[in-house]
Order: sequence, then C-alpha cells, then structure tokens
Amino acid sequence: MKIQKIFSQALTLSILGSAAGCAFNPVLPISSVSITAPVPEGASGYSEKSGWMAKKFMVATAHPLATDAGYQILKAGGSAVDASVAVQMVLGLVEPQSSGIGGGAFLLHFDGRNVKSFDGRETAPASVNENLFRHPDGKAMEFMERVVGGRSVGTPGVLRMLEMAHKRYGKLPWAELFVPAIRLAEDGFSVTPRLHALLKNEVFLRKDPASAAYFYDQHGKPWPVGHLLKNPDLAKTLREIAMGGADTFYSGRIATDIAEKVKSHPVNPGGLTVADIGSYQAKLREPICFDYKIWSVCGVPPPSSGGIAIAQMMGILEAKGIGSVISSNGELDAQAVHLFSEAGRLAFADRDRYVADTDFVPLPGNSVQPLLDKNYLAIRASLITEKSMNKALPGNLPTMKAMWGTDTSPELPSTSHFSIVDADGHAVAMTTSIESAFGARQMVDGFLLNNQLTDFSFDAFDAIGPIANRVQPGKRPRSAMSPTFVFEKASNKLVLVIGSPGGSAIINYVGKVLIGMMNAGLNVQEAISLPNFGSRNGPTELEQGRVSSIFVQALRDRGHDVRLMEQTSGLQGIMRMNVHGEQVWFGGADPRREGSAKGD
Repeated sequence: MKIQKIFSQALTLSILGSAAGCAFNPVLPISSVSITAPVPEGASGYSEKSGWMAKKFMVATAHPLATDAGYQILKAGGSAVDASVAVQMVLGLVEPQSSGIGGGAFLLHFDGRNVKSFDGRETAPASVNENLFRHPDGKAMEFMERVVGGRSVGTPGVLRMLEMAHKRYGKLPWAELFVPAIRLAEDGFSVTPRLHALLKNEVFLRKDPASAAYFYDQHGKPWPVGHLLKNPDLAKTLREIAMGGADTFYSGRIATDIAEKVKSHPVNPGGLTVADIGSYQAKLREPICFDYKIWSVCGVPPPSSGGIAIAQMMGILEAKGIGSVISSNGELDAQAVHLFSEAGRLAFADRDRYVADTDFVPLPGNSVQPLLDKNYLAIRASLITEKSMNKALPGNLPTMKAMWGTDTSPELPSTSHFSIVDADGHAVAMTTSIESAFGARQMVDGFLLNNQLTDFSFDAFDAIGPIANRVQPGKRPRSAMSPTFVFEKASNKLVLVIGSPGGSAIINYVGKVLIGMMNAGLNVQEAISLPNFGSRNGPTELEQGRVSSIFVQALRDRGHDVRLMEQTSGLQGIMRMNVHGEQVWFGGADPRREGSAKGD
C-alpha cells in the first residue's frame, strides 16, 4: 500500500489513517542494481508498526523490555532522565550487541524551557599515538584486527554522563532505577530472533571465553530463540553501581577488571589503564539549534558531527526548495531524494574535513556558525544541479586557520536510540553505542567493552595536512550520533523527539524523518517507516527491497551511482499530535528492529 499525503500540516495531525499510512512497500525485484554489504549490525527482518498513543508520558526504545522499564519509572513519577537510566541498563542486558555500560552516549535534554547536551563519548587512553592501528613495521592493520581485542577500547562514558544528568534532573533515587535491569539479569530474559540471528552470524565473539560461555552453548551454538538467558555477573555489577554510584564503576574492582581485560588480550592487547578510567569526565555542552520553516531543530555538538551535518543538510534543502519526499503516485519522489542525497554529499564533505573533538581541534572560526551560515549554505546549495555530483569537495571557509586532511574512519557502529517524554513535558533523546556489533568482543563483569577507538581516522595525515579526527591521548573520537528535538518556533512547544543507530548513516536516517514530517506532513511512524535513502558522499544508498525499479532508474537518469543495501536503522521517536482538538503523544518504532513505544 502506498503512503498518501494525509496531513496538511505536521502540527495539526489526525490519528486516523496512520496505520494504513505506514504500509509503504511497493517492492519489485531489482536484479540490475549492485548490492553492497550489509551494515555491521545486520538486518533481522521488517515488521510493520502502526504507532502508539498516550496523553501523559511516553517512552520509545529498541526493545519491549527496555520500553517497559522506562514506562514503569515514568508511571512511578520519575523524570525523563530517571527513565533513561532504567532503559539504558536494560538495553545493555537484552540488546548487548548495541550498547551498555561498557560504551558511550550522547543525551539531549529539554526541561520545558531550555535544551542541554550531555556528552558521554569515550576517550582515548593516555598511551595512544598516531600508530595505534599499525603493525610495528608500519603496515596498516586490517579492519577487524583493529576492532577485536583490547587495542580499540576507549574509556566508557555512559555511566558518568547519566549520573551527571540524574544529579540535575532526576526525581527518583539512583538505586531504584537499576531494579528492572537487576531483576531481569537475575531472573533471565528470552533470547529474541534478532539477538539469535546476530549471534549466529558473529565470528569473533566465541573466541573470548567469557563471551562464549554466556552467549553460546557447550557446542558453540548460539542460544535458541526463547532461551532464558541469565546474567548474574551483570546483576552483581549493576547492584554495586546502584548502591555506590558511578564511582563504583570508575574505580575499584570494576575499573581494575576492565583494565586487566584490555591489557591481557592474547593477540591484540590495549593500553587502557585504571588511571584512564578513573579520570574520565562527562561534559555538558550547548546544543546546535537552527530554524527550518516554522520549526526550530536542536541536535548535539562535536565530538558528534550529527548536529552540524543535519543542520547543513536542512539549510541546503531549504535553499533548494525541496518539496515532498512522497510523489503524487504515493512512492518516494525521485527529485526530492536526488536533492537530499546531494545535500548529504556536501554535508559529509565538510564533516570529513572540519569536524572532530573541539577540545582538541577548533571548528572554522572556533564556532559552528561559519558552517551553518545561510550565505555559506546557499553557496553550497548552488553546486547542486539536475545531475548528481557523485563526490563533493569540502567548502572553502576563510575562517579556517589550519588546513585539515580528509578523515578515513569507516564508522561501522552498533548502536541504539531511545526517546522519552515525561509527565512534565520534559524530554530525553539519547543515542548510545559500543561501536561495532558486540563491540571489541570482550566481556567483563557481565558487559561488553566498546571498540570506539576505531572511530578515529586510521590515517593521521594526508597530502593536505593533519587530519582533524586523528587519534590523540584523551581525545574523543568523532561520532555521527544525532539525538534530535524539533520545536514549534512560535510557541517553543516540543513537537518531535527522534534519533537512530546506524553509523554515519544515522545522519541520513534522522534527516529522512525530518523531511518526512516537515515537507510531507507525515506522522513519526510513517516517516520512520519510509524506505531509507541518502548519500555519505559516495554512492546513493537505497534500502534493499523497499523501492521500485522505476524509482531506481529515475535516480540513475540523474547520474546517481545507486547501491541497494540493508539499511538497518533503529529510529525511535515521539511526536506531539492534535487528535480531535486534544494534544497527545504519538510514538513510533522502527519496523527494522524489535522496538516499541508505551505510555499513559
């Protein structure tokens, strides 16, 4: 069934017709288009969802058990931040391939008046240098050589970040927020089809004794769907953190266990130490906000590139006058996807040249403003023609005092996102990650360690100069995570909470939802369910099995190098809607994953 443009304005939506509107699936076999490899956290099916509605509060996460944990906290009078702690702890248990206390995150918070950005991104150990991912003879390591083991592990940041946010915006006691995860870890949870499929296809996890003993049976087979999986080690760890706070993780037994695990890997040891872990600090940063039509949009700043890239894309698309992403026949509109992909090329070109951890590398003019200046974006937009440019060059910014090289990080993370609105109308958009699926494939004290250091550029220099996102001691690797808020500009009312996993493609996934809402009048579930599309300054990537051959040919006629691929986004969103004159929250979950939304 084709999506119809059933709403005249995104702010005056009706719930009627939403379920039918989500069923966008004009599938035709396409044998003439090349298929690229799937994203690292692979596909596990597609199941249509029609969205969820609530009046008081809502939580949308990537797993029903995490959604229920957040719901119980909100129902008990907890804040959006309280629910975030509970959700993250459960996700680390039931979706261990994607996130957990061994990783990092970005959290965007709205307190009813102001937006703040919390940075829990991992940091590089003090011992690293630019040869981190090279053999002693100088030869570059193969990608999975870099990932698996201790070498790629950065200092986890998510617990420090959540504790910082909880001290400011929490309402319930810290310890209470760990109860759902501890109970599930002790009593067990059922292995889902998605987790089973990812474990079955995983090559390296079995080589870690702790991981093999937990995820696989005595014959090395992944636990079957429905198997009751218990994690007493994680229950013990979470109980200690619940009682002693984040300091319990960053010092003492747990920190020692992490450092020992990292340095003792038999083939690929790393340099993360107890001192690195103990000195970690989360950071409170100002969000990146911009206007688009009648809305204001806010995202996270560096070391994530998501806020800047999305702001640039939206500014370029506004300058080009992009129309609806849905054509008159109900399919994706080829011209809109052409413009969206070209805007992505331009934004990614700037991203790969200029954006990194601003505590180490200044942005042009020491500010986001030169990159978001309307005149600059208009100049960038003028480069878009009716034919694809295929590869964009970074813009020429006179405020740039140094010449940076071009980043060479592949950014293939496994990540999760959740969106929460509490009874006070306060909100959290949080994207959380351990990088590749199952991270560094190293388990300690019941949780997996990240491999986030592979998000640094593998090269430190190129012919132009040093690369902004090169590895340096204490530095945070650049990310694409893009937790995002949308507000009605005139009233400052929160309209949308959204975000996604997906590596650097996160930027396109979130941008797709924004364009679907703002330019096509779709609700959040309809926009999430749209086929994924876009470019990361390479081929034009389309979601395999979700577009027609006619649409593909229309892009090819515009000069696009089209690649069909699995695009396993995990968009979770909440939208304010007007239903029969009453304001409600409408939650959407990505049909490509197991997520759900719930509220009262």
